[in-house]
Amino acid sequence: MQLAGKRVLVTGGAGLIGSRLATRLARDNDVIVADDLSNSDREEVPASVEFAEGDLTDAAFVESVVTADLDAVCHLAAADKYVNSEEPRRQFEANHDLTHTLVERMADVGVRNLVFTSSSTVYGEAPRPTPEDFAPLEPISIYGAAKLAEEALLSVYAHSHDFTVWVFRFANIVGSRFGAGVVPDFVEKLDANPETLEILGDGRQEKSYMHVSECVDAMCHVVENAAGGPVHTYNLGTETTTSVDTIADIVADEIGADPDYTYTGGDRGWTGDVPRMRLSIEKLAALGWTPEHSSDDAVRRAARELVAERR
Repeated sequence: MQLAGKRVLVTGGAGLIGSRLATRLARDNDVIVADDLSNSDREEVPASVEFAEGDLTDAAFVESVVTADLDAVCHLAAADKYVNSEEPRRQFEANHDLTHTLVERMADVGVRNLVFTSSSTVYGEAPRPTPEDFAPLEPISIYGAAKLAEEALLSVYAHSHDFTVWVFRFANIVGSRFGAGVVPDFVEKLDANPETLEILGDGRQEKSYMHVSECVDAMCHVVENAAGGPVHTYNLGTETTTSVDTIADIVADEIGADPDYTYTGGDRGWTGDVPRMRLSIEKLAALGWTPEHSSDDAVRRAARELVAERR
């Protein structure tokens, strides 16, 4: 699908990734953002973009923003985006219901192009690098289970209701703007107390980090160039990984601190945490796109941006 001259709805379009995607799409398209602002910032949405504030778990609100004049929906909204949720049952049910309400409305009004942001957590503790066709998918967190359930639902709509679906399984996406994740967590902690830093787990957890700017570039490239079949599933990440200890070192360096590290212990930060993750991006490369920056580079750039925001 060519991303020019279209009318596109971006759910969750005031968030870290959604706001960047909305800005990128607004260059050549008519864009509407729908967001409840529970974990996002209205000021991140460009002035040229139509904005609708509301709860996407509310069917009436979904009806108001999913209209027949849309060409596509980019679905980034989630009822709970935290991998370590304090309300796991609510997280699973609310996210599945949100997505189900959205695709039902799309089918009713004849909108059949859907971009969906999934997660590497659908793979669970899989061999690395993990390709898109790895099986069986055995997530170990409720967040991963919810994303996998949503992917399954979208497959039904692709194969039985004539949708075209682009599914993106993200590595850890980082950038400016505070929110969930180890990089903003460390920036906030060290800005408050540069003498010591508590690290969840043993610090040796090692994952792939990708800057949000490259994430959005990759998404747009895939949507415009992937061909064949109703479902296009792509990993988005980098070919390298960064340990939690290295992230702490990078953040400390950017803040100008020299803290003592303390550890909560164990090989993972929380129940459901995947200690080591690296996605295969060979499929993405075969489509003509590869990241310019390493995982360490992405972490440093994000840390620098986050530190600058607090100064």
